[in-house]
Amino acid sequence: MNDERLYTVDDETASELARDLGGSGAGVVLVVVLDGFVDAGNAGDLVAEHLLDELSHKRLVTFDVDSLVDHRSRRPVATFESNAFTGYTPHEIAIDLVRGADGVPFLLLHGLEPDYRWERFTTSLLELVRRFDVTTTVTLHGIPMAVPHSRPTSVTTTATRSDLVTENQSWFGTVRIPAGYPVLLERRLGENGRDAMTLAVHVPHYLSQSRYVPAAVTLLERLQQATGLVLGVAALAEPAAEALDEVARKVEESADVAALVSALEQQYDAFTANQDRENLLAGAAPLPSGDEIAAEFEQFLSQQGPEQ
Repeated sequence: MNDERLYTVDDETASELARDLGGSGAGVVLVVVLDGFVDAGNAGDLVAEHLLDELSHKRLVTFDVDSLVDHRSRRPVATFESNAFTGYTPHEIAIDLVRGADGVPFLLLHGLEPDYRWERFTTSLLELVRRFDVTTTVTLHGIPMAVPHSRPTSVTTTATRSDLVTENQSWFGTVRIPAGYPVLLERRLGENGRDAMTLAVHVPHYLSQSRYVPAAVTLLERLQQATGLVLGVAALAEPAAEALDEVARKVEESADVAALVSALEQQYDAFTANQDRENLLAGAAPLPSGDEIAAEFEQFLSQQGPEQ
C-alpha cells in the first residue's frame, strides 16, 4: 500500500484494460454500488451480485478498508463450527474490471460505503477516473417509496448535466435529507468536469427490507439505456416474475393488505394522470403511511407458515 494512497492497483489487470482501449479514446463506464446508506429492496446489491455472477471480471483496484471502515459498527462475518472458527469474511471496497455480455469492458466499484475519509476517498477515485479514462460514472441503489408493486417501476435520476437525464418524472418537491457518499461523489465529479449520474429505483415501502429482484431488473435496464452496456438482464427475468407472483399471492391472501395496496394504486394512478403536480403526495386523499403499510405487510408475512 502506497503511504500516500488509499488503494493498490493490479498492474496486470490495468495493462489488460489499457490494451483493450488501445488509445481509441472510447474510455470506460464506472458503475458504483456501495452498501451502507440506503438500498431499498437490496436493489443495488442485487445488481452487483448479478454482474459478478454472470459476467467475467478481474480485480483492478483494492482499497484500504482499515482506513475507511468502522469495523466495530459494521463487523465482518465469522464462521464458527463445533469448537473452532473456520472462516472469516473481511470487508472490502474494490473496483473490478468487468466485461459485458458483448465483451465490452467497464468498471464496477463495489463493497461498503466508507465510514471515514470521504474526501480522501473521492480524491483517490478522481485519480483513478483520470488514469483509466472513465467517461461516465453511474451510481445505483433503491429508495423506499409509497408506490404499489403492481404498477411500472419508476426511477429518479440525478446527474451532473441536465442532458444526461433523458427520462425523469418529478416525484418530489424540494427536500433536505441525510447525504450518502454517492451524493458527494457525484458533486465532486461534476466540479471536475466529469459526467456522473445516479439511478435510484423506487421500491414499494412494504418490500424495502426484502430482496426485490424486479427493482434490480429496472436498474439494469436503465443502466443499459444510459451507457450502451450489455449486461445479461434476461437472466433475472424469471426470478423477477416469480417475486412479483409471490407478492401478489400474499396480497390476495389478506384483505387488509389488499386494501392498503389498492389505496397506493389509486394514488399512483391519480399521480400519473396528473403529472403537473409538484410531487406524488400533492392533492392526494388521506392514505396510510408507508410505515403502517410495511408493519401490516410484515405482520401478515410473519403469520404465514413455511412453504410446503
